[in-house]
Amino acid sequence: MEKKIVLLPGDGIGKEIMESAKKVLAAIESEYHHDFVLQECAIGGDALDRYGVPLPDDTLKACEEADAVLLGSVGGPKWDNQPPEFRPEKGLLKIRKGLGLFANLRPVKSFPSLLHASPLKEEIVKDSDMMIVRELTGGLYFGEPRERRNNGEDVVDTLAYSRQEIERIVEKGFESAQIRNKHLTSVDKANVLESSRMWREIVNEKAADYPDVKVEHLLVDAAAMKLVTNPGGFDVIVTENLFGDILSDEASVLTGSLGMLPSASIRTDGLGIYEPVHGSAPDIAGKGIANPIGMIMSTALMLEYSLGMKEEAKAIETAVMDCLEQGYHTSDLNIKDGKQMNTEEITEAIIENLTTKCISDSICSSYV
Repeated sequence: MEKKIVLLPGDGIGKEIMESAKKVLAAIESEYHHDFVLQECAIGGDALDRYGVPLPDDTLKACEEADAVLLGSVGGPKWDNQPPEFRPEKGLLKIRKGLGLFANLRPVKSFPSLLHASPLKEEIVKDSDMMIVRELTGGLYFGEPRERRNNGEDVVDTLAYSRQEIERIVEKGFESAQIRNKHLTSVDKANVLESSRMWREIVNEKAADYPDVKVEHLLVDAAAMKLVTNPGGFDVIVTENLFGDILSDEASVLTGSLGMLPSASIRTDGLGIYEPVHGSAPDIAGKGIANPIGMIMSTALMLEYSLGMKEEAKAIETAVMDCLEQGYHTSDLNIKDGKQMNTEEITEAIIENLTTKCISDSICSSYV
């Protein structure tokens, strides 16, 4: 099977962890007899330095023509003094909007070997296994007007949603719940915001189309508290852009390291951008010690959701879990009696587990 994948290494450690993703994809190519056509493009600070804009037109065009996109990271102090329209992060917002990637998916699952590293007690975090479905192209981040007024003494931001925008993300939440544990938590602020009251109305309307899914409504402040007191009580969370941004970052620390978690930004036809949730970590860029697991797990997410390769995705996830159980870890993790590795070493350990499993299970022979 031939698939075109655009690679956006970006800034900071993005280039290093993208090399890990490329090695994993090469292993999948070999073991499962696929053909991945890779095209590398610029975004963020890298694009600013090379082309003067955070998102070149050629990058957007290449992504539109691809089957899937892998993104490393964007941003760093080097560009902190740029005008708002020329910040690296603007490239990320523009590509999401330009490609119509309206749904952000963030799986959050605890790793048994890393429970001790979580800021929460092990008995609280051990059953964490949720998917956060966040609306990505509407709401407060994109509403107009958005400006300073009265000589800079007043400011206005606008939270705006259409019915269609809410309906499609709510449907994605229900679909995600159907293939998981059939429990959907809709998060809003319906006691204050008119947009949230409309959101809640639409969730209740759509619930009739998914009678097998249990639905509950939570105000965003209550949801934030539940995330740190009973995270195992969530299956799928669906919410609007601002709330999803905050809650998904809160949930990401449950596992004990930001370096572990993937994310996907997708649209209806399956095209998506896949990236780890951590930042560009400029303080360790170039040192060869970055944790590539979030990037590798994002690669697995891409294979499953955009390329329909569920067996391959599962093989990568299993290889990562096996690596952690074997005690291998990067410097941001702390596994008792484990072996600390650099970026390249842990990538090779994961690939060794991946190829060994493929051979022992004899599952690759059917993919010809």
